[in-house]
Amino acid sequence: MPSSNPAFSRGFPAAGPGQYASWGAGPQQTYGGAPTQYDPYAAPSPYAATGRAYMTMDDVVTKTGVTFLVTVLAAALTWAMPGNTGLALVFPAVIAALVLGLVISFKQIANPAATLSYAALQGVAVGAISELYNANFGGNIVMQAVIGTFGVFFGMLVVYKTGAIRVTPKLTRWVVGAMFGVLTLMLVNLVASFFTPGGLGLRDGGALAIGFSLLIIGVAAFSLLLDFDMADEAIRRGVAPKFAWYIAFGLLVTVVWLYLEILRLLSYFRE
Repeated sequence: MPSSNPAFSRGFPAAGPGQYASWGAGPQQTYGGAPTQYDPYAAPSPYAATGRAYMTMDDVVTKTGVTFLVTVLAAALTWAMPGNTGLALVFPAVIAALVLGLVISFKQIANPAATLSYAALQGVAVGAISELYNANFGGNIVMQAVIGTFGVFFGMLVVYKTGAIRVTPKLTRWVVGAMFGVLTLMLVNLVASFFTPGGLGLRDGGALAIGFSLLIIGVAAFSLLLDFDMADEAIRRGVAPKFAWYIAFGLLVTVVWLYLEILRLLSYFRE
């Protein structure tokens, strides 16, 4: 089966039939053997001499933890800025993060400088947006969104590890299709808002907007399964340890998307 996460799909050879996720499984090949397909992240033989011939779960956990820490610190520093300084940085940070994220995704850049730079930019944007929601909807809305985000994250991790939902090609197609679907609806709603107040009503806080937010949260939650599966598959393939930075990038994208949508949903109920 090909890589479940489309952001990572070009970097791995196809798995054998009937192979599904098994978080933390050992690699199927090492750099000393002959790969079945060219891997742009195949590491040279010196990795084998160091005793780390392939990426491990420790690599994924450590680099993901560092990435999230940078995001949280950047968000906290932005929130602590006096006046509206943080809010003034939202637009530049969002644009820069979008451009850098596209470059990382399409070029499959796997190094700490790119991932941590993206994390810092996301942190600035998230910190300023969180401060804005906090000022408009109450002091505990941000904490509720954080708790909700990590609740969904760990819940989907348990679902993945226990095999309650297996990441199959069919599931992948459904999730990717749903992602493109909600993105299209968001763009159409944005364009419609230029001509009609509230656009299609997908973001006006009404019943339709609440349902749409719940749909997006569901899609983001299932996207986490694809991210977990990609980490598992990368370990199984025996990729270079630096690829963990790219997996950390993918997880950060999904978690930030999930957090912002939960924050928006909570604001509807406050209104």
